[in-house]
Amino acid sequence: MPCVKVFELYKAGKAALGSRLFAGLVGAADWTAERFGVFSAPLVADDLIRQTRERSGLGDFGEWQIEAPLQALVDAYNGEARLNVFGRAAATWDLHRFLSNLLRFRLEEKSTPAILTEPLLAPIFVLGLPRSGTTFLHNLLSLDESLLAPRCWQTIYPYPLRAGGQQRDRRADMVERKLRTFARLAPEIRSLHPFNARSPQECTEITAHVLQSRRFDTTHHVPSYRRWLRSAGDGEAYRFHRRFLQHLQYQSGTRKRWVLKCPDHTFAWKALRAAYADAFFVFVHRDPMKILPSVAKLTEVIRRPFTRSVDRHEIGRQVSDDWVEGAARLVEMHERSELRAGTSFHVRYNELVGAPLRSVARLYERLGLTLAPHTERAINEYLEARPRGGYGRNLYRFDEFGLNPAREKERFRRYVEVFGIEQEASAAS
Repeated sequence: MPCVKVFELYKAGKAALGSRLFAGLVGAADWTAERFGVFSAPLVADDLIRQTRERSGLGDFGEWQIEAPLQALVDAYNGEARLNVFGRAAATWDLHRFLSNLLRFRLEEKSTPAILTEPLLAPIFVLGLPRSGTTFLHNLLSLDESLLAPRCWQTIYPYPLRAGGQQRDRRADMVERKLRTFARLAPEIRSLHPFNARSPQECTEITAHVLQSRRFDTTHHVPSYRRWLRSAGDGEAYRFHRRFLQHLQYQSGTRKRWVLKCPDHTFAWKALRAAYADAFFVFVHRDPMKILPSVAKLTEVIRRPFTRSVDRHEIGRQVSDDWVEGAARLVEMHERSELRAGTSFHVRYNELVGAPLRSVARLYERLGLTLAPHTERAINEYLEARPRGGYGRNLYRFDEFGLNPAREKERFRRYVEVFGIEQEASAAS
């Protein structure tokens, strides 16, 4: 039975099962698959491309060079990610989806060349270390109807699905069902990172379409793909990022300013600036001692449903090394003269969560935008309905991920000093 069909069976059965029982059945299915050698054949890049073309009836990927990144990712999936039966099914479905979307993009560009000249108005990028309040701020800004933000469902299904005679656009509902399936396999996710199909989505889901994204590295243990991605650079990914927004904006029939968010933008600074020379940058800063174990825990929770084993200490080392580098890049960006000339804004986590509306008002003042009364009302209603932004109170331990607080504090010393970041009281978040 094809892997995608297994994934469909998981979806079909989820409604009748509790999270623990559902996860247990998935584990049993994986044990059976491993015991009897089901799904033991490796993923093959050429087969994925061929199958996607056959299913879609389309063949032109356009200018995007997908063969090398797809091969690097598939090799890492086969040799390093330790995919379980669900992980393999999900990865196969994911790759077919990205490839199908690329084919659809090219079809639309051929029929409507104006997409390629759609202007994008000085986008706003929210950056910072992960778990620092960037998602919270992005959610608040996305409430402004004068701005555009890519929604989760749009990044998964950027064009309406072709279903004979179907009148209602069901893409958001389809994505919501998929997210509920994942939440049954990873019930902690709702407390750690609350979101739904209509939430604004991070940009890693966009760059994943050309298979050049740190999103894959978060979801799976793929060190060889990490090395490939670093050597390849980010130029192709961000050229596609811009193209993706052009497609969404053309469909919307309106030209507004985009507000975008992803901590991983810090690693692709030059490529981002090359794609968006007129961008405005919002930096959110938080005590790294609150961030590190939280990022490590979220990474573990995201990876666990897809793999047969998780190495917490390996996750801890990766998270620490990555964000020491990320913090250094944030310092470098801050010190660049062109960012001090009115193209950036800095806010600290304590300020943001302590007075969200005031922080947004200060940002709008810097941007030269008007904070309309209906946007203020929408923000206040959002905050009233979602205390703490919808996040639960979670407690994280450094030693769980092999991290030494004193060592980590020293590694982030310059970042803390440059941005005047206050130490937070405990490891709870």
